[in-house]
Amino acid sequence: MKTIQCDIVSAQNEIWSGQAAQVFATGVSGELGVYPRHTPLITQLRPGPVRVVDESGAEQFFFCGGGIIEVQPHIVTVLADTAMRGEDIDAAAAAKAKEEAERALADRTEAMEVAEAQAKLAEAIAQLQALEQLRKNVKRK
Repeated sequence: MKTIQCDIVSAQNEIWSGQAAQVFATGVSGELGVYPRHTPLITQLRPGPVRVVDESGAEQFFFCGGGIIEVQPHIVTVLADTAMRGEDIDAAAAAKAKEEAERALADRTEAMEVAEAQAKLAEAIAQLQALEQLRKNVKRK
């Protein structure tokens, strides 16, 4: 099986590094599927799940709170604003962050606060969706 080196890093630390058969992420223009020898590209990531199928065929799930993905024929690098393993997502904290962001949007004060609340809401929703996707895949196994 052909593989591609995959590195997922955040500002704080390296989240995952290894050989991957496939990498899936949510770009600003839609879903990306990256395979070995992929055409080079660089694009922004939306907050959402990143799924890696490793060389053994096992799926690894991560949440990235936005960032950049750079793809070269033999390496893909996810430079995430924030990132965590799927199993580390705290559903209660994400739900609380979603409620707080919704409350801030309902109170609408300054434009900057609204934009910040919208960004926090999008990230919380993306975390909850990533967690839901992880749970569905665990049930199928």
